Amino acid sequence: MSGLARLLPAQFLLIVPATVILYLVSALVAPGSLSSSAVLTVACFASILAIAAIGQTLVVQQGGLDLSVPGVLSLAAVLVTKFPDGENAALAAWIVAALASGVVSGLICGLAITRFFVTPLVATLAVNALLYGTVLYLTKGTSTEAVPSALSNFAVGRLFGVPQLALFTIVAVVLVEVAVRWTATGRRFVAVGVSARAARAAGIRVVRYKTATYAVAGFFYALAGILLAGYLRVPSLLVGHTYLLPTITVVVLGGNSMLGGAGSVAATAIGAIFLVQLQQVIIGMGAPTSAQFLIQAVIILLGMTLQVVPWASLAVFSGRSETRAFNRGVGAPLRRPGTGQEN
Repeated sequence: MSGLARLLPAQFLLIVPATVILYLVSALVAPGSLSSSAVLTVACFASILAIAAIGQTLVVQQGGLDLSVPGVLSLAAVLVTKFPDGENAALAAWIVAALASGVVSGLICGLAITRFFVTPLVATLAVNALLYGTVLYLTKGTSTEAVPSALSNFAVGRLFGVPQLALFTIVAVVLVEVAVRWTATGRRFVAVGVSARAARAAGIRVVRYKTATYAVAGFFYALAGILLAGYLRVPSLLVGHTYLLPTITVVVLGGNSMLGGAGSVAATAIGAIFLVQLQQVIIGMGAPTSAQFLIQAVIILLGMTLQVVPWASLAVFSGRSETRAFNRGVGAPLRRPGTGQEN
């Protein structure tokens, strides 16, 4: 058991039981959400969300927060739909271009943060606005064409009954999890997230790691945009606008600290399953769409609150208060009446 505990991320302790409980509740209140078609739909959308959330998790591990997710995702989707013009022969080149756009966007964010000391929220929000403008410029505000059949066939295809998107995501999550937890580069990456000052004192190139983090994150956002375009076949112009809040929510659900340091993309991926299934339950119960956003907001606020409250200090303070109360009461020395002497 101890060996298994060392292999599994600590973040699994909460999100895995919570996901199991959610599915048990789903069977009672919204059994339709567990039909075969619904399960496959959840698997596909959770896979795309998990791919995007890999990038957000890496950024959060560095103590940042990336608001450029919608723009990178939308631009990548446009590049693989509009410019190949439905031709499979041109698809590979535009997939490379879409992934490169994500990396370049991430580099811009990373350099603005590390070299020009712009706060992550401001830098990534500005880049997101720039990317949205680029999308509108490239498309002239008109809807995009259908994606090439090779991409859509991959995105909606199944292997032995399992969605290929899910299998692809599992491989990606495992590779990133292994790279972060069990390689020297990954350990240095975590060290930078825990304390940039200590990492710098240890000779780690902090600026390089932080900048590269945003570039890698941009790669995964773009990858999610490509897969989403293939799954939807004819995506809307700003198809990524619904992915900002969910990527943050699943990072919190995965038990990752929003203050930086160690984290788990595997736990984030399970958080993606939890969130998408929760949305299915909400829809099955006939609740309004606004309920989804409210629940996500509550999850983020609650998760942030639980992480920033100094529980150890509160416990110490509570212990001292109880000690003082005890000394004033039962624990106070007994004195003989009228003598002032202690018994």
